[in-house]
Amino acid sequence: MSMKKSASAVWQGSLKEGRGQVSTESGALKEVAYNFGQRFEGKPGSNPEELVGAAHASCYSMALSMIMGEAGLEPEKIETEATVTLSQDDGGFSISAVHLKTRVRSPGADQAAFQDAADKAKAGCPVSKLLNAEITLDAKLEN
Repeated sequence: MSMKKSASAVWQGSLKEGRGQVSTESGALKEVAYNFGQRFEGKPGSNPEELVGAAHASCYSMALSMIMGEAGLEPEKIETEATVTLSQDDGGFSISAVHLKTRVRSPGADQAAFQDAADKAKAGCPVSKLLNAEITLDAKLEN
């Protein structure tokens, strides 16, 4: 099975003074603005790293739900936050790390089985496989 999804970006102008817009095939994002200040100076608004974080958090949550279900653990709620680190070194900029923080409600779930599922989801989530970065995880089961 193979699926293709697409997104697009339009950039106009120089790096620092220019502006861009990003859109997704589904329309979930439509001409969402981004610029240098939003990406590198902490100004409000979207940026590529935020979008990677959203993709990773959602992918991880779905993978964890699947793996927990296969292990007989039924999650009531999975909340995941992905913190993406953009670093600069001699080779330029790169996404050097992603920290996943997930909180799961699954009454009666075994802690060891949960941790095993959480680790498998971190390694097996398609977005985790895509990223060439250190990916850490803080997973807590809240019954």
